[in-house]
Amino acid sequence: MSIRKRLLAVILCIPPLAHAADGLIVVESSHPPAATMDRLEAAATAKGMKVFARIDHAAGARSIGSEMRPTELLIFGNPKGGTPFMACAQTVAIDLPLKALVWQDEAGKVWLGYNDPVWIAARHDAGDCPVVGNVAGALKALATAATAP
Repeated sequence: MSIRKRLLAVILCIPPLAHAADGLIVVESSHPPAATMDRLEAAATAKGMKVFARIDHAAGARSIGSEMRPTELLIFGNPKGGTPFMACAQTVAIDLPLKALVWQDEAGKVWLGYNDPVWIAARHDAGDCPVVGNVAGALKALATAATAP
């Protein structure tokens, strides 16, 4: 087997640290679920974003006598980013404010996921919207701040 084929085989066996599927960008966290969410909320606030809600879905499940692994949703945003995005396509408003989900999977790994702004733009036929890159960069920076060691 050639070195190139071996290298490709090794690379394909390495699990990704971040992946995107169906418009969802997912990053593995180095922290427990609550700490990941705390770090995300702090990073968003530090960047001047408003936190509208922090929803603990596991607590909701417990309130009806059901069990759920840790699962929290943060709803946040800033008109400086959201308004120009909505100006490209008013229907983008259905996907704003921004949302990020932190959860622990059945193997105990912690993940942070959020909607890819490029996917949102495409969904609303606003693929050429000039602010998409800025929104994507801001979300990536927040995810990194929340999940990095």
